[in-house]
Amino acid sequence: MYAITIPEPGGPEALVWDEVPDPVPGEGEVLVEVVASAVNRADLMQRQGFYDPPPGASPYPGLECAGRIVGTGPGVSGWAVGDEVCALLAGGGYAQKVVVPAGQLLPVPEGMDLERAAALPEVACTVWSNVFMISHLRPGETLLVHGGSSGIGTMAIQLAKAVGAKVAVTAGTKEKLDFCAELGADVLINYREQDFVEEIERATDGAGADVILDNMGAKYLDRNVRALAVNGRLAIIGLQGGAKGELNIGALLVKRAAVSATSLRARPLGEKAAIVAAVREHVWPLIDSGHVRPVVDRELPMSEAAAAHRVLEESGHIGKVLLLAP
Repeated sequence: MYAITIPEPGGPEALVWDEVPDPVPGEGEVLVEVVASAVNRADLMQRQGFYDPPPGASPYPGLECAGRIVGTGPGVSGWAVGDEVCALLAGGGYAQKVVVPAGQLLPVPEGMDLERAAALPEVACTVWSNVFMISHLRPGETLLVHGGSSGIGTMAIQLAKAVGAKVAVTAGTKEKLDFCAELGADVLINYREQDFVEEIERATDGAGADVILDNMGAKYLDRNVRALAVNGRLAIIGLQGGAKGELNIGALLVKRAAVSATSLRARPLGEKAAIVAAVREHVWPLIDSGHVRPVVDRELPMSEAAAAHRVLEESGHIGKVLLLAP
């Protein structure tokens, strides 16, 4: 088969479309013929040499895919050759075939084509696990989403609105904020021109955000804590603004607030399977009914993954960038 390889870390040009051995499913795994994958910020970090795959995972980038099962290993039940699926991966999505633990498979939502289904697993699992399973967002509460027009952000807006929460977002252009509004965002904050702490206080009559979903890390840490409500929960899922910051524990104590930081990729198989099962139970019905949808900015051939990485680095996109396998 062919896959995107990374012979040496570097810029987008480091991604090489090359012939590699076919993967073989083991105990509890299936072999998926990939129709499409999607680009995530973690893929850019892996390409640069900063985010190695966990032990035993595929060395190729790609944390999600959609396709058809073409083989099964021992001990697999509930799935069969020919099933159309999408999947959460620890790696290997940028390839014509990938091995997937059966617990990380999801059925393709009703009426959705396979290509678009590839935009769902990583964002749905990230948002559901952080905003709902860890931070317990409830109806009537306020969620602040940084990077509201990203793949994660567009999913977070829709899921939060579906459960009856108020949603505030940050983004850097009017076009992106307008799109967030179309998805249901109530409070639109241009981070280039406005202080999100002041805007959240204004929008909540001084109460603050009950949950903050943060992709920036260190750069926003102090302001995020200030923007939290009493009993607020800050969920950090990215480090675009750095990995080391100063945490005001006194402010956390006063607010009785909590900070969590998680990633999906290196979690044990059982934890990932539990998240995928929860997404299938709670998120998939919303997608099947049309209340929640994947947002796709563009589709590119998988062999042109370098161009897709440049799109993410320039941050002009809205939603997900897909890679279509030949």
